[in-house]
Amino acid sequence: MFTGIIEALGSIRAITRQGADAQLTIATANLSMDDVHLGDSIAVNGVCLTVVAFGQDYFKADVSHETLARSSLCQLKLGSAVNLEKAMAANGRFGGHMVSGHVDGVATVQRIDNHGRSIDLWLKFPVELGRYIAEKGSITVDGISLTVNEVSDHLLRLTIIPHTSEQTTISQWRGGSLVNLEVDVVARYLERLLTGTAESTASHSTGLTMQTLAENGFLSGHRG
Repeated sequence: MFTGIIEALGSIRAITRQGADAQLTIATANLSMDDVHLGDSIAVNGVCLTVVAFGQDYFKADVSHETLARSSLCQLKLGSAVNLEKAMAANGRFGGHMVSGHVDGVATVQRIDNHGRSIDLWLKFPVELGRYIAEKGSITVDGISLTVNEVSDHLLRLTIIPHTSEQTTISQWRGGSLVNLEVDVVARYLERLLTGTAESTASHSTGLTMQTLAENGFLSGHRG
C-alpha cells in the first residue's frame, strides 16, 4: 500500500531487455535505501515493483510484459526521471490517499494552462474509467496523489501547485505525454460490492440506492 506522496525523483540508470520483459536499474537520488530489503515494494511512476537487487543509491526491478503493455513504463529511456515511493510502513503517516500501485489505464496530457504560480493540467483518460472519476475525488497520476477539480467529457482537470511540480516529474510533462492513472480504490470496491449484492439477490434494480448503501454498512440509522 502507498499514499501517493512522492519521496524522491529517481532516474533510469539501465534497461535490460529479457525477451518480452525488462529489468530496470533505477538510481534513487535522495531516497534512503537503509531500510529496504529484497522483495520490498517501491512504486515507480505509480507502478508497484518488487526490489530484486539494490545498493546504497539504486535498486533493480523486473517488469513483466503485462506491466509494460498496460503502463507508461514502456516509454522509459536511459536518464528518464521517475517518481519514487516506498511502500507505507504500518506505523507511517497517511499523507495522501490509499494507493495500491496497480495501474488502471494510461492517460494523455492534452493541455497545460498557466495560472499565476500554479498550472492546470488537462488529461484525456480511457472512457471505461470515467465512472470512477469524480469532481473533488482522489486520483493517482504517475504515483502522485492528486485531486480532480473538473471532469468534462473524457477529460479531467488537475491544479498543480509549484512544490508538487518541482518535486515530481510533472515539471517535465508536455502535451502528448503519457501518464499512469490509478482511480480511487474505494470506488472500485464499492462498485464490486454493490454489483455483487445485486447479482446475488437478483434485485430488480441495479442502481445505487440509499437502501443498498444502508444494507452494506455505508449509512447508519437509515430506515428506508
